Amino acid sequence: MNAGCCGVNFGSLSSSIAALRFPNWPRSLSFSSRTLIPFSSLSTPTPMDSSPRPAKPWLLVGLGNPGKKYNGTRHNVGFEMLDAIAEAEGISISSVSFKSLFGKGFIGNVPVMLAKPQTFMNVSGESVGAIVSYYKIPLKQVLVIFDDLDLPFAKLRLLPKGGHGGHNGMRSVIDHFKGSRDFPRLRIGIGRPPGKMDTANFVLSPFSKREREELDFTFQNGVEAVRILLLEGFNKSASFVNTAKSLEQHSQ
Repeated sequence: MNAGCCGVNFGSLSSSIAALRFPNWPRSLSFSSRTLIPFSSLSTPTPMDSSPRPAKPWLLVGLGNPGKKYNGTRHNVGFEMLDAIAEAEGISISSVSFKSLFGKGFIGNVPVMLAKPQTFMNVSGESVGAIVSYYKIPLKQVLVIFDDLDLPFAKLRLLPKGGHGGHNGMRSVIDHFKGSRDFPRLRIGIGRPPGKMDTANFVLSPFSKREREELDFTFQNGVEAVRILLLEGFNKSASFVNTAKSLEQHSQ
């Protein structure tokens, strides 16, 4: 059929359609078989939302035993470290959720959840496992903080993964992670019991005044280590922890 038999100019019609569908195309362009549209004449589409995706949340867990009876004891330094982080970052952990004292906030631009399981130490995993499962938190973004008999007093050690080392709270957490040990942990040294003192009695004993001063200094280093971990990565945080000075060294 002749293109002009019905009085319709298909070149003009094509240009009109193009103008309606693609308003950014030059009006002089047509869909003539002899016309090639240069890419330089096409505008770049604007993304629907160019804002950055929010960072995935971290879960910071301090292990300990609930109740006044255990406040200030060696076995509860995980609780105390988490309290120091919460205070430094202005995060309240006074609500009760998932069998823990629980709070949400930010460290820098990174969303965080803080938890102090109230299940008693040996079954801490009941609380921690439930939080991780509910919020679908990657294990590489779960930092567990706890006391360690095998580290010198007030010494910090940051590890990317590992076993429970005989710590019942960590044993419970690993069990509730289906046996996975691939999550970071911040260990806080409480030293070994003196003489023939029973280990169970030692971990539930309070600190001396001098020990308390040293431990509070260690908590400051711990707060900074956690900030570096979340904002700059594991390697930089581990390097900071390994080179951090003790209170005695700092005073010299």
